[in-house]
Amino acid sequence: MSYYIEVVPNRHYRPTTLLRKVWREGKKVKRKTIANLSDFPPSVIEGFKAAIKGVRPLH
Repeated sequence: MSYYIEVVPNRHYRPTTLLRKVWREGKKVKRKTIANLSDFPPSVIEGFKAAIKGVRPLH
């Protein structure tokens, strides 16, 4: 099971940023949305991306 950030475009609104997890069940790929990150500032979203990759913060 792994986690990732997905940006989903919206036709007339700003894109939606989602934290999701993905795993396999047999030949099928399953996805589940964990959190909607759209209201967070870009710096916080970048922090989530770094945390998912295992990068430690500088301070």
